[in-house]
Amino acid sequence: MNTPAPIRMAIVGYGNLGRGVEAAIAQNPDMQLQGIYSRRDPASVQTQFAASPVFHMDALDGNHSQIDVLILCGGSKDDLPQQSPALAARFNLVDSFDTHARIPEHFAAVDAQAQAGKTTALISAGWDPGMFSINRIMGEALLPDGDTYTFWGKGLSQGHSDAVRRVPGVAGGVQYTIPSPSAIEAVRSGSRPTLSTRQKHERHCYVVLAEGAEADAVRQAIVTMPHYFDEYDTTVNFISAEELAREHSAMPHGGFVIRSGNTGTPDKQHKQVVEYRIELGSNPEFTASVLVAYARAVHRMAGMGLHGAKTVFDVAPGWISPKAPEQLRKEAL
Repeated sequence: MNTPAPIRMAIVGYGNLGRGVEAAIAQNPDMQLQGIYSRRDPASVQTQFAASPVFHMDALDGNHSQIDVLILCGGSKDDLPQQSPALAARFNLVDSFDTHARIPEHFAAVDAQAQAGKTTALISAGWDPGMFSINRIMGEALLPDGDTYTFWGKGLSQGHSDAVRRVPGVAGGVQYTIPSPSAIEAVRSGSRPTLSTRQKHERHCYVVLAEGAEADAVRQAIVTMPHYFDEYDTTVNFISAEELAREHSAMPHGGFVIRSGNTGTPDKQHKQVVEYRIELGSNPEFTASVLVAYARAVHRMAGMGLHGAKTVFDVAPGWISPKAPEQLRKEAL
């Protein structure tokens, strides 16, 4: 039997997420890294593996025939809204766009280009949106009489940290999401409480001011930022660059999706609680692993002619696995 050719992956953007994707591809024998594409001078990019080739973004189109799937590793605030639609016109791709309120417009922009270019472009892969999204709709389908609750943290958010760093006057920074223990306990009890956004989480930012920046102006810009901080109790702590490097270089995260509901008849009901939990030592490395698995699905879907923008809702679970269907039925079903 002939061994299928490896899926040729390319990374666009080489920050924390890009490095995670590089490591994840190395763990998947059915894939190979065709190249890392960066806006920086390729000679200045230090990769984790000596064999990882680096190119400038300008070389991407010239290498089109050598790439099966692009994995986009830019930020959701400024990079992906431009990059994903533009590249979907020419490449199959996966991105991790995570601004929940703007996903419908991002999907529409990517879909228009992917349909025109007959490519397959899966958006918003990761753990939330992504794995948490799947568990939200599973819970709703299984327990129609119920309520869904999502808690994030305690952990460092990549997307929110990126948004903080893009605020004028910020030289560096991170953001932690902290769930309310009492809110989680109430949900797990099956009491189905009504909780506001502020009651479920707090957001804590640790920021290094740029030279000459005004702390009050930076704080106000952060706490009023739509889609990121305006609906939360947000604390902004100003620290030194040394403290940021010393105390906030790790990237743990985690969270829960809980569906609490009732089954049975009106006169005899039973409480049912379904919970999906993740606990991550490295947020970017786990997100990268999800992106790589869904890149495999994108390659398969493109081969089936399933073009246009997609989300994790459109992907059969077996398509993200390297195993054959008959092996999955034997081992996992």
